[in-house]
Amino acid sequence: MSGNVTAVSSNGEYSFTKPNRDSIRLLAGLGVEGDVHAGVTVKHRSRVAQDPTQPNLRQVHLMHEELFAEVVGAGFKVAPGELGENITTRGIDLLGLSVGTLLRIGDSAVLEITGLRNPCLQIDTFQDGLLKQVVGRDDAGKIVRKAGIMSIVREGGVVRPGDTIDVERPSGPHRPLDRV
Repeated sequence: MSGNVTAVSSNGEYSFTKPNRDSIRLLAGLGVEGDVHAGVTVKHRSRVAQDPTQPNLRQVHLMHEELFAEVVGAGFKVAPGELGENITTRGIDLLGLSVGTLLRIGDSAVLEITGLRNPCLQIDTFQDGLLKQVVGRDDAGKIVRKAGIMSIVREGGVVRPGDTIDVERPSGPHRPLDRV
């Protein structure tokens, strides 16, 4: 399975949205160079408040561009970077991947999928009611999170819009993504 990168975004300051860039540099074990969420330990404010020594399993946030088309039907307009993601993708069912899946991006970057983004109320501050579009319940009542996935950087490299993403599934049984 493969797809591609449609946009890359980063921000050196805490802000909900991230400006689009021509490229981003992924640093092994850290995240996106210059991004406020890069680091070995957690950088998201709520996680730092709980335990600042936790490993950072949220170094790089990926979101599928197909979500933007989905929320348009409910009257919302969202563009790459506006929901805080670092890499916007097309053509890959990100939410259906397994924990431990590797994403090989461009010439050398490799990300390892750690889990689902757990979206917060800031999404409703961005556009009122949008949170209900990215978090819901399935027919069995189980919470469904659609606001992208989180990963760590296994191998660094430059990532640009247009880069190919190759999916390498882990051996063993599928391990569904859960929030990280």
